Amino acid sequence: MRNREVGAVLAVLLGSSVASAQGQVDGPVAPCAILTRVTIPNVTIGGAADLPAGSFAPSGGRPLTTDAFCRVEATASPSPDSSIRIEVWIPAGAAWNGKLLGVGNGGYSGSLSYPAMAAGLARGYAVVSTDTGHAGDQVEFANGHPERLVDWAYRAVHVMTDVAKVVIRAHRGRFPEHAYFHGCSTGGQQALSEAQRFPADYDGIVTGDPGHNRARLILGFLWSWNAMHAPDGQPILPAAKLPLLNEAAVAACDSHDGLTDGLIGDPAACLFDPSMLRCRGAENDRCLTEPQVEAVAKVYVGARNPRTGEQIFSGWARGSERGWGAYIVSPSEPVRLGILRLLFSDPAWNPRSFDWDRDTRFVDETMPFLSANSADLKAFKGSGGKLVMYTGLADPVVPPQDTIRYYESVTTTMGGVAPTQSFFRFFPVPGMGHCSGGAGPSTFDALGALEAWVERAQPPDRITASHLTEGKIDATRPLCPYPTVSRYSGRGSASDGANYACVAPARGR
Repeated sequence: MRNREVGAVLAVLLGSSVASAQGQVDGPVAPCAILTRVTIPNVTIGGAADLPAGSFAPSGGRPLTTDAFCRVEATASPSPDSSIRIEVWIPAGAAWNGKLLGVGNGGYSGSLSYPAMAAGLARGYAVVSTDTGHAGDQVEFANGHPERLVDWAYRAVHVMTDVAKVVIRAHRGRFPEHAYFHGCSTGGQQALSEAQRFPADYDGIVTGDPGHNRARLILGFLWSWNAMHAPDGQPILPAAKLPLLNEAAVAACDSHDGLTDGLIGDPAACLFDPSMLRCRGAENDRCLTEPQVEAVAKVYVGARNPRTGEQIFSGWARGSERGWGAYIVSPSEPVRLGILRLLFSDPAWNPRSFDWDRDTRFVDETMPFLSANSADLKAFKGSGGKLVMYTGLADPVVPPQDTIRYYESVTTTMGGVAPTQSFFRFFPVPGMGHCSGGAGPSTFDALGALEAWVERAQPPDRITASHLTEGKIDATRPLCPYPTVSRYSGRGSASDGANYACVAPARGR
């Protein structure tokens, strides 16, 4: 809800002792502790306390250093079977910048994002996070609890946002001037879900490496695991060969962007063939056997319908190979297999039994709410919302081509590049892995760029990214709004982002 909508129901939601101080603008309207008396339908405020500056140690997490803040703990039950934990942190006194920041989750979202909350608090934001209604990183919680699956899929983030706005209004006497959301991976899916389903929740949204195409991403994991494992479950390609594969792919395509810098600037244009590494004799650690070549090729190609040839999900990008261990090569079974076992109502479901023609349709039709694929963002644009998206072009978890495909579908739906870029800009990050890290510059302030766009009408024409070694910046590079790309001028240091320009790509995309 926008602030006006929240305000219309505030008198019903707040206890009289809190509501009586609504007229104040500066300073806390009520002591933090009194927020336990705030009444919100289907929400219980279980705790509210001022915490001093210093070390905050969340249960089961590492200690965090924070400034003083008011901590509010709540549990929401939008359905009788829901139990969604929410925390709102509000900076003390003048430290509050007057804004709200919702932070996204990772993995399967079963915990509050305390480090992201602490980072937002340090920037002066009131911050909010949720466990999306369950504990843990798998989906067993949803067995027999379909409403909890809906909470996890999209509802919990919307509920936490409304709760945060009411709590902030009760404590500080005013609503946040602006509301932002920042999430990567699962948080990126949550971000796009908010823009698509609840376009008035946030003024600005940052979505990174989004797992928005969640149902098909799960099928992508299944396809790639099956490709990389023999029928007995043993890996066909040992993880020790992934650096070899990555080095060969980068060497084949590094210079395509006019600069040899250890990065593949456009993985979709890279045609590296793993058969170049085929063993010419006995297998050794510098070559691939024929089954290994075939397995790698299947991962690059991605899931396809064997009957029609239709692309079911994007393949993993050339340049991402070093990260294939955690999600493709090393697991003893396909990651996120629990969703399919839940879907087929069989805890012993065999991942080799998936019918890529019939079962793909079944997945799409049964659980469409898992994903955030709508390209129609007219309501979000109409509400004045701004959206910044980024993805690592060496992401080994969410294939960058799937993210690119989503942006292109929005461009088509919204009427072209110019209408889309008036509210939505997308920044691919060469060499970056999943959400951060990798060989390329991958430290940048997307939230700051979004703030400038929302608050000062300064759309981001480029975002400067830095590469750090032992905590020190040793290179910078501009991130360019798609479809433009960063190109070195040929003058000055190639490590200085000032010597790059955002230009049209050499080839059509």
